[in-house]
Amino acid sequence: MSKSLERGNFGTKLGVILATAGGAVGLGNVWRFPYVTGQNGGAAFILIYFLCVLIMGVPVMLCEFLIGRHAQTNTARAYSKLANGTPWKWVGYMGVLTAALIIGYYGVVSGWTLQYVLASVTGQLHGTPDDFRAYFSEFSTNPIKPIIWMTLLVGMTHYVIVHGIEDGIEKASKIMMPLLFLLLLVLVGCSLMLPGAMDGVEFLLKPDFSKVTGKTFLEALGQSFFSLSIAMGCLCTYASYFKRETNLVGTAFQISIIDTFVAILAGLMIFPAPMSVGVQPDSGPSLIFITLPNVFEQAFGSMPVVQYVVSLAFYILLSIAALTSNISLHEVSTSFLSEELRIGRRKAATFVSLMCVIVGAFCSLSLGGWEWAKLFGMPFFDLFDWFTANICLPLGGFFTCLFIGWFVEHKIIHDEITNWGTSNYHFFHLFVFVVKYICPLFILFIFLHQLGWV
Repeated sequence: MSKSLERGNFGTKLGVILATAGGAVGLGNVWRFPYVTGQNGGAAFILIYFLCVLIMGVPVMLCEFLIGRHAQTNTARAYSKLANGTPWKWVGYMGVLTAALIIGYYGVVSGWTLQYVLASVTGQLHGTPDDFRAYFSEFSTNPIKPIIWMTLLVGMTHYVIVHGIEDGIEKASKIMMPLLFLLLLVLVGCSLMLPGAMDGVEFLLKPDFSKVTGKTFLEALGQSFFSLSIAMGCLCTYASYFKRETNLVGTAFQISIIDTFVAILAGLMIFPAPMSVGVQPDSGPSLIFITLPNVFEQAFGSMPVVQYVVSLAFYILLSIAALTSNISLHEVSTSFLSEELRIGRRKAATFVSLMCVIVGAFCSLSLGGWEWAKLFGMPFFDLFDWFTANICLPLGGFFTCLFIGWFVEHKIIHDEITNWGTSNYHFFHLFVFVVKYICPLFILFIFLHQLGWV
């Protein structure tokens, strides 16, 4: 293999944790988790969510980790190596396709966060609730501006990717992830100082099991699945850069804890602010682009400097979360093209970046400018979102569990998760049982729920 095609590795244990956690931590933690929690009763949902992470999230993450590290190659080829010519290899290709489709529309949303950073810097986020709603509608349907921001976001992602694993992804993660935590803590502190903030904290931390229904369990299962970036190819691809001495079990638990911790901090940041001004925290996806700018206006309007800093810090935080996820999604396709077509990383990354811009532009224009760009009655943006979330991710996770639980030799699984006997893992048989039976059943429920059949 030529030097340009040599595979890198993460250089340090901290780099492994921060880079992989950065791939998992994204807008799903800061955006989706708080409003889903708000819609499902607060703390009761969080407890159920944490159980779902332990029961389903960690085992499925381990499955992807052991596939990636064992094969030491891109996601598609990793599954193919273990599949030995059987149709199971297509599960890996599904992961690559899923990542490619997600980054197409996710880059558009990520670009929106950059627009709001600029709006915060220039002091444009002022007015009435209708003003904020009109601002978002006008911007998101603009045929030009969202594409410019999306292209800038792709360019930032491209810069990191072309510098490789240790000098690109790992180095960027060591800067962005601590900054993300710092901004989160600062914003939590500002939020908790608001009058009536404790009502939001109580809502988040005091369980109300009277609001728990079967739908709550399914929502928690789905959120744990999406929040940990399962079945997107990201975990498998990053694991292929793990060194042989990396403890897969410990890494999976650490990343799950970090991911959950970020989500809870996001809740502490978001819940007190709306409740302090009488706005309910179950506003849906519009929460971060319409509701929260209005909340910042009402809560900090008498302190313009504080409002400026809080608003700017919040949207910088969102941009960092979006960028770390885009990097991991981009790497899935870059590693695939580089190794399957035997071309250099820079060429592969350039091709992926161009495709991201083209597909992202098409998705963005389907929201405004090209209203005719629809399929099955949905704009392409919504179609990509629906298809990946409701079809690709559940099926990818479902078949990964069946692949590991029923097809791959147990000796390979045992060797990988125990580091060839050097690490004690006393729950190996329980892990296999959960992957064979429990996880597929849970994921099947998610799949049926997303389709409206449960």
